[in-house]
Amino acid sequence: MITRFLIFLQEHTLLLFLGCIYRCVPFLLWYFYNYVEPSAIALISIFFIGLFSWTFFEYILHRYVFHFVNDTKWAQRFHYFVHGVHHEYPKDKQRLVMPPIPSIIIAGTFFMIFRLIMGSYGLVFFSGFIIGYLCYAMIHYTLHAVRPPKNALKFAWEYHNIHHFRHPDKAFGVSSPLWDIIFRTYPPKKESGTRSQESGKKNDQ
Repeated sequence: MITRFLIFLQEHTLLLFLGCIYRCVPFLLWYFYNYVEPSAIALISIFFIGLFSWTFFEYILHRYVFHFVNDTKWAQRFHYFVHGVHHEYPKDKQRLVMPPIPSIIIAGTFFMIFRLIMGSYGLVFFSGFIIGYLCYAMIHYTLHAVRPPKNALKFAWEYHNIHHFRHPDKAFGVSSPLWDIIFRTYPPKKESGTRSQESGKKNDQ
């Protein structure tokens, strides 16, 4: 019974997390506007600052934590457990999104940190930040579980495949390539001519 429940959580992580966010974020925004500061400008500004901050955090997390590895056994095991296994099995849908229990614990930790540092403004900042994470999770899942479209959006598939199959030390951004450009981890320009072909091959596997 417990095993089936854990399997259910694993298989429906994104939907469960989406359900939690669907209830949590509107409440936090409503509470801030009605009981903290009835300013649409403040609410919108802080929300988008939080959303933008996620893209930076995503880049730092992916580059320096998920890809942290050295010659020690513990570091190699850590890397494989948190991210290396995803690179080894990129099409495994069970490994595309963080499990719900760790997600809730980590989200709760960030909520307390933002609340402690920013006070009531942390309610809105956290809302934007967590929506940023949700967008990242949905984008990442889509890039691995859905075939690339035949339009301009195909760039996202091609860009992420470069990270997986050509340059694991580049193209860390999933939500946006902005921080790769700023921190000079954007893939070599010569790759642009081969992205489409590589994307098609990998998504056929």
